[in-house]
Amino acid sequence: MRGGPWVYRPGHPQADENGMVPKIIAGAPVRAASDLPRPMVISDYTELRSMADGRMYTSKAALRASYLPSGNPQGARYIEVGNEELKPPPPMKPDKKAIRESVRKAAARVGIPTC
Repeated sequence: MRGGPWVYRPGHPQADENGMVPKIIAGAPVRAASDLPRPMVISDYTELRSMADGRMYTSKAALRASYLPSGNPQGARYIEVGNEELKPPPPMKPDKKAIRESVRKAAARVGIPTC
């Protein structure tokens, strides 16, 4: 090997017979989306009840087909929603009086005097 750092990239077009490429031309390695040694799969299987006809579906594709006029008894077109942004809930205000009382009760149980 010649001077400089080398990296193992067997699929690189400039790799030598051992799969080694000068680091300067190899680029960054491709990072996996997960530490799991398998591809990511998005399953079509689910158990959902349709709000359009009340039936249970085990496939997202079948559920979406029931939203079409040809797929439901009403003959209506339904729209799937669920991508709206939800507002964050308002911050909770602590009930300081209840907290003080709870601390006093706990301290009394273990024998710590309080004011």
